[in-house]
Formats: sequence, structure tokens, C-alpha cells
Amino acid sequence: MTTSAEFMFLFPLMGGLIGLFAAAYFHLCLFIVANVLAFINSFFQLSLDYLARFALAIMTLSFLLVLTGLQHFDGLVDLGNAIGLRKLEERREAAHAWIVTYKGALLAVSIEFLAFVGLYFLKPDSAWRVVIAAEVAAKLGMVTIVALGQSTSKGLGARFMEKAKRKRNVLAYAISLLIVIPLLGWWGLLVVTVSVLTGVLMERVARAVFGGVSGDMIGATNETTRALTLILLSGVFLI
Repeated sequence: MTTSAEFMFLFPLMGGLIGLFAAAYFHLCLFIVANVLAFINSFFQLSLDYLARFALAIMTLSFLLVLTGLQHFDGLVDLGNAIGLRKLEERREAAHAWIVTYKGALLAVSIEFLAFVGLYFLKPDSAWRVVIAAEVAAKLGMVTIVALGQSTSKGLGARFMEKAKRKRNVLAYAISLLIVIPLLGWWGLLVVTVSVLTGVLMERVARAVFGGVSGDMIGATNETTRALTLILLSGVFLI
């Protein structure tokens, strides 16, 4: 964990690599689903385009969640568990408790549903660019919330923040631009802008809910930024 914090400026590069794996998985699933549906259509003439899109979106999103061990997803659940509680101590305790409240489940499912919708409307010929860019943006959102935020002064998140706050993290923004602009053209600037704004918003949420940035908030920022980026880019490439 200490090593990853010290090299946080490389997070967007790692995001690009994760996105590359996810995009490859998307196309593998596309090949499998297309052949399965072609086999079914050899017996029954059915319109299964919606089913194909649904399967691709679910499989790709599941791959991304499992690849990170559901740790970032857990951050969304913990944030949802804490929202609405009156005392700061109660909110922090709720975030560390091994429970899932209806608020935690609702927030996590809502954010991932946005990511699902983005993947559902994604065109296969733009999948490589969009999925890679979304993961780069997700990691840049994490860099942003760490750069702006103060730790909650306890837990793994605090130790991570202590090691991660370095001036060279500004390189993360340059790395992100060098990846997304060749992929998306000038739309890449909008992607970086959205990721930064999401990081800023999540830092304010972190202060309001937990009194600072925790590991849960860093993970929740990853999931939220990815979902918003997928929604944005699926709309752009759908036009």
C-alpha cells in the first residue's frame, strides 16, 4: 500500500492498463455472445440485440469490479451507510461496520447502474477508446481527491494519504492527457475535466460526511468517476 501511494502519479497509467484489459474482455464477450445468438437465431428468428447489449454491459462491468476485488464498490456502500446519520462518530463507525444498509446498497447500485447504462449504449467500434479513457479518468479522480483532501486521521486511508500527497502527482494530469487525447481527440479534455470536477465534488462530500478523506471515499471516487465518464462518452459516440 505504501509503494502504491508513493507512485500515485502513475495511477492514470495503471488505469489505462486496466481499461485495456477490460476492453479486450468486452470484445471477447462480444465474440462469444454474437456466436451464441447466431446459433439461437439459426433455430428461432428473434431480435436479440437488447439481450446482447445487456450481456456485454453486465459482463464487462462485473470484470471491472472483480478486477479490483470489489474494494472500490465497498467504498460506495460504506459512504451510503454513513449518509444521513447525525453524529460524525456514528458516520465513521457505520463506514467501518461489516453491514450493508438499504442506503449503502441503494447508492452503490445507483452508481454502478450508471456505469451499466454507459456500457449498454457503447458502440463496439468505440469500446477500446471509451473503456480505456473511463479507467484513466477514474484513477485521475482518485488522484484529485487525495490532492485536495485531508485525511480523517485514522485508518488505512490516513496512512495512504500521508504517503500519497506529493508534488509530483501533478504528472498524473499530464499522463492522463497524453492517453485520452490520442484516444478521443479534444473530447479527452472534457474527460479530464469531468474527472477533476468529480474528484473535487467527492472531496467536499468526504468533508461533509466523514470530516475528511478516507479510503472508502477514494474508492467511491473511482466508481463514481468511471460511471460518469462512461455515461458521457457513450452519449458522445452514440450521436
